[in-house]
Amino acid sequence: MIVATTPFIAGHRIVETKGQTFGLVVRSRGFSGNLIAGLRSLGGGEIHEYTSLLEDTRRQALDRLVKNATLMGANAVVSMRFDSSELAGTMSEIVAYGTAVVVEADAGAVNPIVE
Repeated sequence: MIVATTPFIAGHRIVETKGQTFGLVVRSRGFSGNLIAGLRSLGGGEIHEYTSLLEDTRRQALDRLVKNATLMGANAVVSMRFDSSELAGTMSEIVAYGTAVVVEADAGAVNPIVE
């Protein structure tokens, strides 16, 4: 599955638009993780516990986006974006969303890497 943040995919043309697709994940760090992160924040700098949590959550949201697009019959997603928010002060919501499409190779497309 090709996933692109652009509205097109180089060397391909969109032959069918399936519609919007998304992958949603809500996560909480847990008491001990929040406690360690809170103590680390006193010293400043990156809080690795939250970075790791959000990276894993984005990957899972992207996996769910791909699964949903596949179920729709798409072979690509264009204009993919992430959005995030906080719920109840203790949870993070991450959503990956985009447009599920069917693409095919465009024989007439110019590939600047090859030429």
